[in-house]
Amino acid sequence: MPTRGRLPRTLALPITAAVLAMSAAPALAQQIPTTPVPQPTDPGQPPISAAPDPQPLGHAVGDAGTALGMLRLLPEAVETSAILPGIGEELPKQSVFEGGMGLSSAQANSEAYLAYERAIAQSSPFGVSIAGHAPQAPGSLAQTALPDNPEPVTGGLNAPKNPLLDLGLLNGSVHARWSPTEGPCVGTIADASTSLASLSLLNVIPSMPDAGQLTQASDQLKEGLGQLPGPLAQLGGLLSGGEKPNDDGTGSVLSLPNTLSSRSTVRLVDLPDSDRKAVQSISTLQVADVNILKGTPLGLTIKVVSQPTLTVTSTGSKDTSTVEYTAPVLAVERNGQRLFTLDAANPTKDVPIGIPLPGLENVPGFDEVKKVPVIGGVAEMADEALKPLTEPAKGFVLDLGVLRLSIAGLDERSMEMTEPFKGFQLGASARMLDLQILPTKLLKDALPPDAAKKLPSSLAQLSLGEQVARAYAPEGGVQCGFVTQPAPPGGGEQPGVPDKLAQTSAAYSAVPMFWTGTAMLLVGVVLVAALPARRRVAPAEVGKPSPHPRD
Repeated sequence: MPTRGRLPRTLALPITAAVLAMSAAPALAQQIPTTPVPQPTDPGQPPISAAPDPQPLGHAVGDAGTALGMLRLLPEAVETSAILPGIGEELPKQSVFEGGMGLSSAQANSEAYLAYERAIAQSSPFGVSIAGHAPQAPGSLAQTALPDNPEPVTGGLNAPKNPLLDLGLLNGSVHARWSPTEGPCVGTIADASTSLASLSLLNVIPSMPDAGQLTQASDQLKEGLGQLPGPLAQLGGLLSGGEKPNDDGTGSVLSLPNTLSSRSTVRLVDLPDSDRKAVQSISTLQVADVNILKGTPLGLTIKVVSQPTLTVTSTGSKDTSTVEYTAPVLAVERNGQRLFTLDAANPTKDVPIGIPLPGLENVPGFDEVKKVPVIGGVAEMADEALKPLTEPAKGFVLDLGVLRLSIAGLDERSMEMTEPFKGFQLGASARMLDLQILPTKLLKDALPPDAAKKLPSSLAQLSLGEQVARAYAPEGGVQCGFVTQPAPPGGGEQPGVPDKLAQTSAAYSAVPMFWTGTAMLLVGVVLVAALPARRRVAPAEVGKPSPHPRD
């Protein structure tokens, strides 16, 4: 049955796990999380529920997740909390804040204890994680199976208002299927997609130190910071700041003006020369243009030449299971002129953020320089013209930060499994584009020693197109079909049913005593009513005593 709005509490665990899987490499050593199977307190207690009849033969586990965008503030700055002492120090550190936009996730799990966790499809506008804790975000669209859903659920999504990002018109579609007899053998098990009209985020960098904190800076740097039209948290005035980013993307670090979409699918596909199936998880992304520092002459435009697609297929065997990834090709331009290309051969490019110092206007050719940060070695002039720094001019610019653009490489992991069934699990994750704002050594040296130690290696991280996919199939592939429980011979009772229940308390004796007493009462009433009535004899009259008694 399709659901809209807030999800039931019982879905919080699998949905949250699916969303969080998109922000980290796949944890292949663990099972896809679902509601745990309750264990009886008494070892001799009968099972809580019996196996369904008919029982599907197919075993299939897989999930896929896609995020259009991820925002991380102070990544790897918070220790992961754990119940067991000392374990948190061994786990990877979490970000102070993580926010995901345009999320779609699909999940299939034949081993789920609850029937409606066999297939889950979700489209969500927004998901958050604060210091590693992820509350359920409102406004999601979800569908679960069983029971089976012949048609998908589609509709608009409502994103909560927040000061760090602005989401345009959102639409989602979710479809979850599962057969009561064939199990996962329904073709596409779970399919979720999310489309977004526009996206702009990070109009302020709250983790950037304020100019007043740079007590160890030189007098020349302090004077240069004082001439900027805005604080460092707004990159010296290049960002708009305020309560939320502008709808058109101006004044934000990153914006996407055109429609973009994510899609996650888990399905079964045919195995060559076999009647069995393979589990396949697919994550796809559609993005046109990406703007960096839109609305400023120093802004960059990224053209997505090749769209990324991640496909993971598990046949149950290590030799035939595959990971296919179409790596993105990104062309970075400024005013229509291509500056560089990000691809598999050139995955990273650093763009320095410099602060102009007093005296730059005295360098020949820079007398009309504008007092704004210098991005990528290019200064903005008063008439909004751009001028690359010359060697003399570079001496009057200090780099306090770096915009690092990179394509995250494919992270692939695999494992042979024996529980809950023998097979092979394969997973992979990738990101289309990472934009990090890194502090330089000069910025760290300008802070007091205590503050410099706490300054993280990355102030903020924006990721576009996070993709994760995982598939787990039994050895030999997924078998379609079902078995039925054999009927007892002669139509008698099922074996193992006791003829008489054990008497464990006085309540078992109270019931027969009640009916015995009732029967005896009724017999007494019948006997009394059946006996003939006896004639009543009138008593003899007794005269009054004489006032003169006789002798």
